[in-house]
Amino acid sequence: MHKGLWRIACLLLLVLPAAEPTMAESDTRPNIIMVMADDLEAGTLPYFPHITQELVNQGTSFSRFFVTNSWCCPSRSSILRSQFVHSHGVFTNTPPEGGFDRFHTLGLERSTIGTWMQQAGYRTALMGKYLNHYPGATAAQTHVPPGWNEWAVPVRHLYEEYGYRLNENGVVRDYGWAEQDYLTDVLARKTRDFITGSNQPFFIYLSPIGPHNPANPAYRHAGAFPLAAAPRTPNFNQEDVGDEPHWLRARPPLTPAQITEVDERYRRRLRSMLGVDDLVGTVVQTLRDTGKLDNTYIFFTSDNGFHLGTHRLKQGKTTPFEEAIRVPLVVRGPGVKQNATVSQMGITIDLPVTFAALGGATAASFAEGRNLAPLLQGRPPAQWRRNALIEFIRPANPSSAAQTPVPAYQALRTERYTYVRYETGERQLYDLQTDPYQLRNIAAYADPELIGNLDTRLAAMVTCSGPTCRQADMRQ
Repeated sequence: MHKGLWRIACLLLLVLPAAEPTMAESDTRPNIIMVMADDLEAGTLPYFPHITQELVNQGTSFSRFFVTNSWCCPSRSSILRSQFVHSHGVFTNTPPEGGFDRFHTLGLERSTIGTWMQQAGYRTALMGKYLNHYPGATAAQTHVPPGWNEWAVPVRHLYEEYGYRLNENGVVRDYGWAEQDYLTDVLARKTRDFITGSNQPFFIYLSPIGPHNPANPAYRHAGAFPLAAAPRTPNFNQEDVGDEPHWLRARPPLTPAQITEVDERYRRRLRSMLGVDDLVGTVVQTLRDTGKLDNTYIFFTSDNGFHLGTHRLKQGKTTPFEEAIRVPLVVRGPGVKQNATVSQMGITIDLPVTFAALGGATAASFAEGRNLAPLLQGRPPAQWRRNALIEFIRPANPSSAAQTPVPAYQALRTERYTYVRYETGERQLYDLQTDPYQLRNIAAYADPELIGNLDTRLAAMVTCSGPTCRQADMRQ
């Protein structure tokens, strides 16, 4: 080549942008892993040794961490996009109002935590449950959304954890019923291989199935917890529901047979979670063996909570009660205080914003969450969230309705109160300072000034969008 042309070519290589982000081998940015259980209520983590020893004891726990919607697909859409439900528009688990088809058809896959982290040069992986009814009627079983370098997501029979089909980076593979086919164990092995093979910062969205119904355990855990029983909290099989909305007043008390079912379901869920606990152990040990543990943040949480006999509900979610909307969040990593607790309110929409901040990525302008990093490092901001919004919309198709017959509602969880407005015109108000188990609905007796203030705060939250949500959530 002529020397002049060669010089021009070299200059072009220097000034033209690369097709993809490139990272120097010396990049020391932290790795980030989120492990998200499915339907795990708060309060059970002490049963699980790896989670307790490696995460709780070595990290920081949030005592008040909430979902935007206590139902899988709307909640997971919020976690992928850092948006409240009214902003992303995935209202239910099933089409046409929700499910994977809705998320895909709206084009929401084009901008998620996966694309944000990948564009910043992270190697990304999503393994486990994605969105309900994926791949639906709008995508092939081989569909891999943008933003993910590694993809291992079930496309059939995922809740059984045996006999399922897995989309592995666009190649479909069937798994059987052998011990080694247990889905949570397969995800653990794939995560181990991903970590071991990564020479650049990585972000892993790890989403095992447990303890979602039917809560099938690994064979090795089938006999665990033989005597465990669901906690008999003051609101277990609630006696007095006279001041509650019609949907709850209409429910009879649980029978002894139903309570037996609750206890058996509780045991199954604990057994299922032992597989998730083993997965956490595999992740931590792999990080330790590869020398990456000290430079990795591990977040453990759930997409929503679950009722097990509380408020006369033998199972289910979708309610505005604490059992459904409050989930665990535990974090360990560089600079995170050990065996500490954060009392400030967090919401699942904070997770993607936090991941982006920790990794030097840019969250989309539509993001509505807050960066949790200052709380993790023991330096809370002078001003923080005072209001958390929970929204619920029932599907039009009755066959796809949630297990609890709850009308649509908008709810506000403040530092002291839970306030709920139903589409029926009914309301709930609980003073969590004096009534932490939500046994006394005081909406009909409360000071009108208090009701008016909560109405104003709730109205600001349900109409917020993007940055304005971080203004509305501080109103008092």
